[in-house]
Amino acid sequence: MPGENLTRQEAQERGALVDVRSYDVALDLTTGDEVFRSTTTVRFAAHVPGASTFVDHIARDVRSVVLNGVELDVATVVDGPRILLDDLAAENELTVVSDALYVNTGEGLHRFVDPVDGEVYLYSQFEVPDSRRVFAVFEQPDLKATFRLTITAPARWQVVSNQPTPEPTIDGEVGTWRFGETPRISSYITALVAGPYWVTRDSLTSASGEEIPLGIFCRASLAEHMDADAIFATTKAGFAFYEEQFQVPYPFAKYDQLFVPEFNAGAMENAGCVTFTEAYVFRSKVTDAIRERRVVTILHELAHMWFGDLVTMRWWNDLWLNESFAEWASTLATAEATEWTHAWTTFQAMEKTWAYRQDQLPSTHPIVAEIRDLEDVQVNFDGITYAKGGSVLKQLVAWVGIESFMRGLGEYFRTHAFGNTELSDLLVELEAASGRDLSGWASLWLETAGVNTLRPEIETTQDGIVTAFSIVQTATAEHPTLRPHRIAVGFYDERKGRLQRIHRVELDIDGPSTTVPQLVGHERPALVLINDDDLAYAKIRLDDASMSVALDRLSRIEDPLARALVWGAAWDATRDGETPASDYVELVLANIGAETESTTVRLALAQLGQAVRTYVAPERRAGLIETTGDRLWQLARAADAGSDLQLQLVQAFAGLASSPAHVATLQGLLDGSETLKGLEVDADLRWQILDGVVLNGAAGDAEIDALLATDDTATGRQLAARARATIPTAEAKERAFASVVDEAGSSNLIVRYTGMGLQHVNDPADLATLVDRYHDALIPIWESRTYQIAEGLIVGLYPSVVATEQLAAATRRWLDAHPDVPALRRLVGEQLAGVERALRVQERDRQR
Repeated sequence: MPGENLTRQEAQERGALVDVRSYDVALDLTTGDEVFRSTTTVRFAAHVPGASTFVDHIARDVRSVVLNGVELDVATVVDGPRILLDDLAAENELTVVSDALYVNTGEGLHRFVDPVDGEVYLYSQFEVPDSRRVFAVFEQPDLKATFRLTITAPARWQVVSNQPTPEPTIDGEVGTWRFGETPRISSYITALVAGPYWVTRDSLTSASGEEIPLGIFCRASLAEHMDADAIFATTKAGFAFYEEQFQVPYPFAKYDQLFVPEFNAGAMENAGCVTFTEAYVFRSKVTDAIRERRVVTILHELAHMWFGDLVTMRWWNDLWLNESFAEWASTLATAEATEWTHAWTTFQAMEKTWAYRQDQLPSTHPIVAEIRDLEDVQVNFDGITYAKGGSVLKQLVAWVGIESFMRGLGEYFRTHAFGNTELSDLLVELEAASGRDLSGWASLWLETAGVNTLRPEIETTQDGIVTAFSIVQTATAEHPTLRPHRIAVGFYDERKGRLQRIHRVELDIDGPSTTVPQLVGHERPALVLINDDDLAYAKIRLDDASMSVALDRLSRIEDPLARALVWGAAWDATRDGETPASDYVELVLANIGAETESTTVRLALAQLGQAVRTYVAPERRAGLIETTGDRLWQLARAADAGSDLQLQLVQAFAGLASSPAHVATLQGLLDGSETLKGLEVDADLRWQILDGVVLNGAAGDAEIDALLATDDTATGRQLAARARATIPTAEAKERAFASVVDEAGSSNLIVRYTGMGLQHVNDPADLATLVDRYHDALIPIWESRTYQIAEGLIVGLYPSVVATEQLAAATRRWLDAHPDVPALRRLVGEQLAGVERALRVQERDRQR
C-alpha cells in the first residue's frame, strides 16, 4: 500500500503542468474471472513542452503504452502504480492497454458471485484513488475531463455508467455498450456497474423542464425485498427540495441508484450513478432508525450531485466541505421534505455523538485538515470530516441565516459549475449574500481542533427568581481555543405530567463567560437546557438541580430533541469520568422503555453495551451484565407488540445475554417455545439470537452450519462469519483471527463481520491471547493489504474490550517502536486512546 501513495505536492506539480481534455475507456469484461482488458486513450495538453509527468494505473500486466504514436518500452516506463511519460508535446494522446484485476475489497472494480444463483455482479468504487485500478488516469480531483466508456460484456447483463445506457450492439451472447460523453467530471465519480441486475424505472421533470430518467437496481436474488416505491418517493422529494433551495437544476442526464454487494460504505456519489450498500435492501424487519438512515443516505448522495460532483474540491483538504455539506443538507431535506420530521434529533443523537467522540481523540484535527498525501485522505473519512463539519455548517447557517446561505450557495454553483474550488470560493459567496465577515469565524471553527464545553451558572433568590445567568465556556489544555457560538437556552417545567418548554432565548456567545440578562427576573424552572434546539457544536453540562431533574424525569421531557440533548450530556459526563458508568447503565434501563425516537434508542442501547462491557469497574462487570440482560428482557416483554422498541430491546438482550436463564430464553425464541406477541423471528433476527447462544458457549459450529444451510446467501455467509468468531474459546478466536490475517482472500465484508464476532465477548480474557498476535501482525498487514482491508483488520481486530493496562502498555510499546508509519500510527493510536479512556472511566466507577 505505501508504494501506491501520491503526495499533494506531486499533484500540484502535475496539475500545473497538464490540462486533461478527454478519456476514451474500453473495458472487456468477457476475458475471465480474474482480469479484464482495459484500453484507455487520454488526450491532454502540457503547458511546458518537453516536460515529464506520470499517469496512474494499477494492473496485473500493462501490455502497451503508446504516447503520441510512439510505443514506449513497458519495462522502462511502468514504475509500480505509475506510468512515466517523458518529452511531452503541447498536445498529447496516450493509449494504455492492460489486464486489470477484479477485486473483492471494494476498491476498484469489485467482482461478486451470488451464492444463491451463481450470477456475477460487478460495480466500481473509485474514491479516493481507485479509478486507476480500472483504467489509466491522472488520479486527482482537479484534473477534470470528459469520459466516454465502451463496455463489452454478456449481452443479457445490465450495464450502467454516468451517462444514459445506450442500446448495445449484440454479437451472439456478447454485447457492446458505447456510452455518450460525460460532462467534465473528476475521475473518482466515474462509475461502472454491470451484471444481471434487476431494475425498475421511473422519471421526473427537473426544474430545467427536462425529463430525468430514474432507475433502481439490485441483485436478482434480492428483488423480492426491494421497496422501490419508497426509494423513488424519497428521491423525488429530494430533487424538488434541492432544486428549489439551490436554484440550480439537477446537472446530469439521468439518476440511477444501485444497491450493490459487499460495499464498504453506506453509499457513493458517482455522478448520475449512485451506489449503495445492500444493507439498505431490507430482507428482514429493520428498526425505524435504519429506515430513517436510508432516507438520509439517499438524500446525502443526491446533495452531492451539486456539491461535490457539479462543483468539486481542488484537493482532498476540502474533503470535509464535500461531506459536511451533504450531511447538513440531507438532514435538512429529511426534516423538511419527508415524513422523518425529527431528523435533527437523529442528527444530534448519532452524528454529533460521533463528532464529539472523534474530536476528543489524540488524532483530532482541524476541520480543514492538512492532507499531505493519499494516506492522509484515507484516515480522514472520520467524524470530524462528516459529523463535526456538518454540525459547524449548521451553526454557520444559523450565523448567516438560511436565506442568505442558500442564496450564496446558488451563486457558488452557478459560478463554478463543472469546475474545482477551495473553501475560500464558497465563503466569498456567503459573505456577499449575508453581509457577514466570515474570516474570523472560519479561522476559529475550521482551522482549530477540539470541542468546547458549555455550562450554565445561575443565581436565584430564595424564592427562585433568577438574579444572574451566564454561560461559561471551557476548552482543553491541548486545544485551548474558545469559539463564538449561536446558542439557545430553554426553560422547561412540569405541565400535565410532562416537562415542557415554557421559555426560550437565542443569542451569540463568545469568550470564557457570557451573561444572559434576558433571563434575569424569570422564575427558575425545573430544567434549564443550554444549547436548546442544538444550534451549537459543543458539549453541554446541566447545572446540578437540572441534572437531578433530568435524570429523574428524562422520559417525561416532551420534546424529543431536548431528550436527545440530555441523553447526550449524560453520556458525555460518563465518558469524561465525571459520573459513574454504573449510573449511566441505570439511567438507560430506567428510561429507555419510554423513549419514542428510534435512533435515540439505538444509540443509547449501543452505549449501554459499551458501558457494561468496558466502562464499569471490572470487578462488578459480570454481575451488571447479567442484571442488564434480565432487565432488557423485562422491558422487551413490556414493550408494545410488534413495536420498534420491542425489536431493539430483543436485539440488545441477545447481544448481552450472559446467564443460563438468558440462553434458555434465546433458545426458546429460536425453537418457538418462547414467544413475544408481535415479534417475528425472521432471518436476520434469528442470526442475532443465535449469536447470543453462541456467545455463552451453548452453540457452535454445528448450529451455525445448520442455520447457514437455510440461509446460504451473501448476508447469511457474513453473519455466519460473525457467529464463528463469537465462539468464546481461545481456539475459536485464534481460528477467526487467522482466517482473515493469515489468509489474504477474505472479502471486505467477511473481514468486517469477523471483527464484530471477535469483539463480541462477555469475558475479556477470551481475547487476551490475541494481544501480542495482533501487534505482531500490524506491519505485515499494512504493507501487504489495500487500505480498506488494512483498516478493517487494524480497527476491527484490536481487542479493545480487553480494556486493561496490559493491553494499553502493549500498544504503547508498539507505537514507540514504529515512529515512521503515520497513517498506521493514527489508526493504532485511536484504539489506544479508547482503552486509556476506558481505564479512567473504570476508576471513576470504582469510586461510586
